Amino acid sequence: MTNALALPLDVRLMNLTTSILVTILLLACLAAGLWWGLRNPAFSIGRITVEGDTAHNSPASLRATVAPRLSGNFFTLDLDSARAAFQSAPWVRKAMVQRVFPNQLNVILQEHVPVALWGEEDTHMVNMQGEVFEANADAADDDLPRLLGPDGRAAEVLQMYALLAPVLKPLQQPVAELALEARGNWRVELENEATIELGQGSPEELKARLAQFVSTVGEVAARHQRGPDAIASADLRHSSGYALRLRGVTTMRPDAAGALPRR
Repeated sequence: MTNALALPLDVRLMNLTTSILVTILLLACLAAGLWWGLRNPAFSIGRITVEGDTAHNSPASLRATVAPRLSGNFFTLDLDSARAAFQSAPWVRKAMVQRVFPNQLNVILQEHVPVALWGEEDTHMVNMQGEVFEANADAADDDLPRLLGPDGRAAEVLQMYALLAPVLKPLQQPVAELALEARGNWRVELENEATIELGQGSPEELKARLAQFVSTVGEVAARHQRGPDAIASADLRHSSGYALRLRGVTTMRPDAAGALPRR
């Protein structure tokens, strides 16, 4: 067996130089291709399609508003920034942005679905997920209830509304306002401006307290030739029952069966 002869030094240097030159040439070609792609107007974003929920924002108005805020082309556009630009539009909760070769963006929108007003002003609402968003309430349903509470607790107030509103249906007066006050007391205002002070307690306790009131208040009102629609205010924070004020009549029911202790 014969040993392979080592290549002469000058041959090895030539091969190494060739390899280096080929690598440099390939990198140069790649850089030139990237430069061409980044500069070529054929890849500039020329079309934006908008799909999904567009009840409060037309695709044309969204394109006109957002397009000037987009920078870059098909290759360099920051999708996170583009998504944030669309989500900054009123009523838009989520936006999914996708590139479509060679120069198009496809945007799918999900709008907020308002279920209540939030706070004293008509510029903030709560969506189905308990998130607060800012938009023109004039474009929403006129029958939305108003929820009040400390910042960051909108979801909790919405959950309480969903729990208590069905309990009040026998009174045939929808909930106009539900408030969580700073000290943790809950207060309900009905459509006829009647107020019900619920006090403090767990959701289950408050529900039971309100259910007991709804089941007996008709009887109490009837004793004074009134119906539940005559309720002006009720205070359910008493341990032995509740205080009730009827329009034109004031009374106290001291021994309401099943009344909950004061919290």
